[in-house]
Amino acid sequence: MNKRYVILIAVAVVLFIGVNATFFTVGEPDQVVVTALGKPVRVIQESGLYLKIPFIQQITRFDRRLLEYDASPRAIITKDKKTLRVDNYAKWRIVDPLLFLQTVRTEAGAQARLDDIIYSELRVDLARKDLIEIVATDRSELMELVRVRTDAKARTLGIEITDVRIKRADLPEQNEAAVFGRMKAERERIARQFRSEGKEEALKIRSNTDRERTIMLADAYEKDQTLRGEGDADSVRVYAEAFERDPEFFDFLRTLEAYRKSLDNKTTILLPPQSEFLHHLNMSEIE
Repeated sequence: MNKRYVILIAVAVVLFIGVNATFFTVGEPDQVVVTALGKPVRVIQESGLYLKIPFIQQITRFDRRLLEYDASPRAIITKDKKTLRVDNYAKWRIVDPLLFLQTVRTEAGAQARLDDIIYSELRVDLARKDLIEIVATDRSELMELVRVRTDAKARTLGIEITDVRIKRADLPEQNEAAVFGRMKAERERIARQFRSEGKEEALKIRSNTDRERTIMLADAYEKDQTLRGEGDADSVRVYAEAFERDPEFFDFLRTLEAYRKSLDNKTTILLPPQSEFLHHLNMSEIE
């Protein structure tokens, strides 16, 4: 009885091993190269269940998703002889798994080859640009050019490069102080220029304001004098008309006005009785 169980278990194990050696699955993120005794037989890039000859055919799986290459920082010399430490990365995928297997075999081997290809292209293209162009102006166009060139070389490895970017571009430590000093001096020069232009503009505004104020005051004074002259003329005319109507009464009123202004409680006037100023106060004349 025990012997029968042993035989059944042995048969089950053999069947399990045989099924595993005969059938294999390909998942959504995978692509498979089937080889027989080291020679490629077929490439499978669609998911599903597949057959292979046990113990003769082997399968090699590769990822067909987008992969990332992250390089270590390296020194690159620009056109204007500035040294930059460039830290870059790239996005890539395996598009020809058979060619990939025949050339680099593994993802680690692909990373090593990509490191050489991308760095060499970066070094060549950055060497044609000045530092300011790399940092401030031409970086996007430059990276696209590097991507196109590296993609053309990587195709020979069964690889497609979809993107190349510079994560960081730093100056060596010994150059940072000098560059920062020049940047500070340039910013201070620009600040001085702005202050000078501001002062000049302020002087123009003040000058224009003072000129307009002088013109407005002159116009106001002219108008004031004109109105005063017109008022004085009207006053003289009214007085003249009143004087013509009754000269004696007008003279009497003017004399009373003079008395009111000159003969107050604090004023002492010594005049002879026959003074013309007192003729309206002379009682004999009044009688």
